[in-house]
Amino acid sequence: MKKNQREVRTITEGVIEEYCKWLYCQEKSQVTIQKYRYYLEQFSCFLEGRSINKELVILWKAQLRKRFSPVTANGALAAVNGFFKYSGWPDCRVRFFKVSSSVFCTEMKELNKVEYKRLVKAAQENKNERLAMILQTICSSGIRVSELPFITIEAVRNGVAEVECKGRIRTVILTRQLCEVLTEYAKKRHIISGMIFITRNGKAIDRSNIWREMKALGSLAGVAEEKIYPHNLRHLFARTFYMMEKDLSRLADILGHSDVNTTRIYTKESGHAHLKILEQLDLLVAQYNGIPLLL
Repeated sequence: MKKNQREVRTITEGVIEEYCKWLYCQEKSQVTIQKYRYYLEQFSCFLEGRSINKELVILWKAQLRKRFSPVTANGALAAVNGFFKYSGWPDCRVRFFKVSSSVFCTEMKELNKVEYKRLVKAAQENKNERLAMILQTICSSGIRVSELPFITIEAVRNGVAEVECKGRIRTVILTRQLCEVLTEYAKKRHIISGMIFITRNGKAIDRSNIWREMKALGSLAGVAEEKIYPHNLRHLFARTFYMMEKDLSRLADILGHSDVNTTRIYTKESGHAHLKILEQLDLLVAQYNGIPLLL
């Protein structure tokens, strides 16, 4: 039966599962599918068995805005809008929140190199060598946490990892220093082939576990909790690379971005960093009654 022939507009576990299978056949990433599943389940709980109509969707949208940032709320709306399109219910779709582009990133969330090194040291002191190596691998290569399964023994031997994400394959260069420490780590763990970062059962470590383990380091490392999440390591890599090379196009290739405008988001610095530059311009030349004059 075609999806637009459904008479009752409800969301059940079976319908969500069917939709996720369809997303998989559309070659959506596993991360996207998991995110859409989560938000559809949240929307289903909100409905409490009620039939879906646009008024209810707008009400849920208002609740999302109270709980989340506009960007996060838009992610949830993308999930339900996509489901409505799939189901043949275009009249239920709602508009996204408009998000103005900011020149600066939020300083409260900007992880710096000193804080990153404290996190690595905290993981080591906490006897969590796997997490310490994961932090260093992401931050020194710029890969996504979902791309860790492509860091294999074979990739380390070649110094190159072929990473597939969002339907694209790119080459990730692994530095000699990173390869050396990963080789030593794998040797101690008796890993002779395949993925390096695995569970006791030999499966790829789940990103949610990495997130939780990272959060647990906060107090030990003296790093604010809002700065501690895997993707922030990728942002730190991007900012560090850009500060050295000032080559946005090359950085986009390294990060696997098809649009350099996406890369620009990664290279944003806090307003404090820009303020330091402005203060070094030395353009105040006189004072009048204690008030600086710009001449």
